[in-house]
Amino acid sequence: MVRGEEILISLDAGGLHVFAADLDSFRNALTAENHTLKRALTDPRLLSGIGNAYSDEILHAAQLSPVALTTKLKPEEWERLFAATRNTLRIWIDRLGAEAEKEFPEGVTAFRPDMAVHGRYGQPCSRCGEKVLRIRYADKETNYCARCQTSGKVLADRSLSRLLGSDWPRTLEELEALKKK
Repeated sequence: MVRGEEILISLDAGGLHVFAADLDSFRNALTAENHTLKRALTDPRLLSGIGNAYSDEILHAAQLSPVALTTKLKPEEWERLFAATRNTLRIWIDRLGAEAEKEFPEGVTAFRPDMAVHGRYGQPCSRCGEKVLRIRYADKETNYCARCQTSGKVLADRSLSRLLGSDWPRTLEELEALKKK
């Protein structure tokens, strides 16, 4: 806990506030360095207030791969990402605000049953019905739908894909074939 607005302001990492931004300032913030979309969205020095859970939801809504590089996006992808970021955050701000008006939130978690992909590994995608996949790294994970976000490509999990090497499935079809063995 902190006391006073001055101390609270000192903790601000300086990221852009999405609702105060336009498309150009949003794109400029995310392309200041070449990162994956997932990393850029969750970097508080670039954008303010987007954590792991909401970045998964934003990328699913925008139908973009979490490992796409910020410097490689096309203009229409930037438009989708900007709109999805604002829309997704607005939906969750409104939804969580309405819940908090009813009763004080207890047991707060980033895993919400009504999320599209975050925390839904192995469950059906809310858009296409394909199983939600994940990439694990350190103490975090990225949840995504291969059909909706990566054109069916299964993203490599650093440790598991290294272990499996050439046996790592590259597509949803290869993944399903492995499950049948």
